[in-house]
Amino acid sequence: MGVLTGPLPLIPPSGLAGSQQAKGPSVVALGGGHGLAASLSALRLLTSELTAVVTVADDGGSSGRLREEYGVLPPGDLRMALSALCDDTDWGRTWRDVMQHRFRSGPGGGSLDDHAMGNLLIVTLWELLGDAVAGLKWAGALLGARGQVLPMSTVPLTIEGDVRVIAPDGSSTLTTIRGQARCAVAGSLESVRLMPEDAPACVEALTAIELADWVILGPGSWYTSVLPHLLLPEMRQALCDTPAKRCLTMNLAMDTKETSGMSAADHLHVLRSYAPDFSADVVLADPASVSDVKEFERAAGMIGAEVVLGKVGASGRRPVHDPLRLATAYQDIFGNS
Repeated sequence: MGVLTGPLPLIPPSGLAGSQQAKGPSVVALGGGHGLAASLSALRLLTSELTAVVTVADDGGSSGRLREEYGVLPPGDLRMALSALCDDTDWGRTWRDVMQHRFRSGPGGGSLDDHAMGNLLIVTLWELLGDAVAGLKWAGALLGARGQVLPMSTVPLTIEGDVRVIAPDGSSTLTTIRGQARCAVAGSLESVRLMPEDAPACVEALTAIELADWVILGPGSWYTSVLPHLLLPEMRQALCDTPAKRCLTMNLAMDTKETSGMSAADHLHVLRSYAPDFSADVVLADPASVSDVKEFERAAGMIGAEVVLGKVGASGRRPVHDPLRLATAYQDIFGNS
C-alpha cells in the first residue's frame, strides 16, 4: 500500500538557473543507457517540454540485483535519464552526482557494493508510492529535472536473442541467449524478441508520443536499447501512428560487440525488418560513422527519411556524442521542419 506523501512538488527550490527558458517544441526521446542520456543532455538545452521513454529490460549490475530481489522495474537506465535532465547548476550537478554515486566496499564486499544511490532512491519511492510513474515524477522534482522520465512498459521486460555458434568442425547452430546483459555482448545477433510478448506499454508514454511535435529514437545499443521500443506492440503502433515528426539518431560506433560487422545501412535494414510500417522524417548521423553514404541514403529512403550528416561526436578517441554539437544538429532539424 502506498504512503501518502502530500502534493507532488512540480518545481525545484526557487532561484535555479534556466527557469525562464522558452518552452520549445514537445519532444519525446526513446532509448536507454548512455545513448539516451546523450540525446537528453542535448535536448534539455532546447526545450522544457521533454519526455524520456526508457527501456526496462536491464538485468545486469545493480539494476539486475534490485529487479531480482524486489521484483521492480530495473532502475538503472531510468536513473541515467533523470541525471541527464539535471541543469548545469550547483543544484543540478550536486543531485546528478548523488544519483550516479556508487557504493564501493572493502575487499570483503558488502550488501551495498556497486549499488548506485539513484537506483536505491528510485526503488524507495516506488515502495512508498506504489506507482512507478509517480515515483519517477517525485525523483524528477527533487532533481529539478528538465522534463519527465517514463518507463516504456509497466512490467520488467526480458530480451531474448538468437546467436549463431560455430562448432570446431565448421558447422553452425543457432543458440538462444536470454537477458539484456548477455545479448549486449553476443557478437552478431540474428533475431531478438521481448518477453512477455504481450507486455503493456506505459499509458503515459503512449500519450506523450501521440501529443509530441518530435519523436527522437536513438542513439543507443541497437538491439537492446533502440529496437525494443519497436518490439513492444502498443509502442510500435504509437510510433507508427503519431502525427509527430520522427528523427532517428545513429550511433557513432557501428561495429560493436552487439552489432559485429554491421554498417550504418545495416542498422536501418534491421529496423525495417522488425517494424516495416515504421517511417522516419530524418536520420541524423556523424559522417565519420557512415562508410558508404550512397548506400546509407538508399537505406534511409526505405523508411522515408532524409539523411542529415553532421559532426556530433565529441573530440577524442571514445565514440561519444557531444551534447552541444548534438543540440545544434537537433535545433537545425527542428527549425527546418
